[in-house]
Amino acid sequence: MFAAFSTSWLRPLRFYFFSLTACNLTWEALQLPLYTVWSTASMGELVYDVLHCTVGDTMIASLALFSSILIAGLITSPRARFTAISMFTVLLGLGYTIYSEWHNTMTTHAWSYAPSMPTVLGIGLAPVAQWVVVPVLAFRLTQRLLHQPR
Repeated sequence: MFAAFSTSWLRPLRFYFFSLTACNLTWEALQLPLYTVWSTASMGELVYDVLHCTVGDTMIASLALFSSILIAGLITSPRARFTAISMFTVLLGLGYTIYSEWHNTMTTHAWSYAPSMPTVLGIGLAPVAQWVVVPVLAFRLTQRLLHQPR
């Protein structure tokens, strides 16, 4: 049972996480000027921040995806319940991101937004948009891969 599960899931999972990580890396680099660190940190610190945030994004996405798969039940094909799993994954990642942005900018002050960051209720719209656009794009690309003949 687990052999069939791992074989059918391995290729799309690899593709999803590669796509997701590449898109998050790009997004993190592009949104960096929307944070105050852009004008205060050295180039090395900026590179570290982008890589650190990309790894964190991939970890959050991993937990969200695997939680969604577990909640959906053990399914042997990544095509089964693809839309539901995708939507739940995006909602989990988005929910965590909203909490994390609020907590880190308003409670711990771990980071802060530049004046150019658009916000709603004090939460940056760029990271919120990231958690809608990037996973949806990675899922769409993965879905296209699933429909290609091997």
